[in-house]
Amino acid sequence: MSKIILTGAAGFIGFHTALRLLERGDTVLGIDNLNEYYDVNLKKDRLKILMDYKNYIFKEGDIADTNFLKQCFKDFLPEKVINLAAQAGVRYSIENPNSYIKSNIIGFSNILECARSFQINHLVYASSSSVYGANKKIPFSIHDNVDHPLSLYAASKKSNELMAHTYSNLFKIPSTGLRFFTVYGPWGRPDMALFKFTKSIIEKKPIKVFNFGNHKRDFTYVDDIVEGVVKVVDNPATINKNWDPIDPDSGSSFCPWRVYNIGCSEPVHLLDFIAILENNLGIVAEKVMLPLQDGDVPDTYADITDLQKDLKYEPKISVEQGIKKFVDWYKEYYEQ
Repeated sequence: MSKIILTGAAGFIGFHTALRLLERGDTVLGIDNLNEYYDVNLKKDRLKILMDYKNYIFKEGDIADTNFLKQCFKDFLPEKVINLAAQAGVRYSIENPNSYIKSNIIGFSNILECARSFQINHLVYASSSSVYGANKKIPFSIHDNVDHPLSLYAASKKSNELMAHTYSNLFKIPSTGLRFFTVYGPWGRPDMALFKFTKSIIEKKPIKVFNFGNHKRDFTYVDDIVEGVVKVVDNPATINKNWDPIDPDSGSSFCPWRVYNIGCSEPVHLLDFIAILENNLGIVAEKVMLPLQDGDVPDTYADITDLQKDLKYEPKISVEQGIKKFVDWYKEYYEQ
């Protein structure tokens, strides 16, 4: 079993990933700054569950704090790192861009420097489906060019991929970026659609449906995401011996660097998604239909063939099953 530093450990995906690693016997040092982007109590309740494991250590702090992060690496001496710490959210990046520079750029540069200094075996980090930006060709493939982001959040994630490539090239650090597609499930983020819809519908408040409901999203249940993360962590990125500098592949490299899509690969129309939620709640939502928001893309659809081929990744949870699991958790957690 491995010693793993996991940043963003009190976050939605970080919490579920930590649970999986702890249950299989890894020793995990979780790092999180417990910021107030959304309800801190939800983060603390996630941490309470993790702290029951003897092989779990938690440090509160910010990855943008260079000295703090170096001390964590020095004390723990990890073999692998999973960086899930980030300022999330497309829309919030329009309102508060500086927080994205601090966490997603400065923070990630600190992660890379620590990975270099402490010679870790594998760096796995969160990218995002948002990097596909203005691309219209679907499904989105890791082999496609992604040079036209539509938000600073997307640009910061693309930057992470480029920064990691530099360190993989110069210092031979195996690194793998994971482009997550619309993750949902129990213990989810309150700023995301399913959580917001559920809360509003239960409280008999109208829900905002952007792009007049014409979105399609590759909704991916969190357990399927975690399955992909763990498979990737256990298989460090390697050199693509067939990489051609004349016709360069965007998803691999001549150095030990990779990116993967992690999604369900079954896009769901937003109105169908809402209908499934309504059926689980037994309430018909009042809908306020609004235009597409700045920074948003109309559709997402993950091509996951590379992850399937390389690591035998297969998502298992349907959107009907996943929404039910979320609603059951929400009602229990908030005593509805």
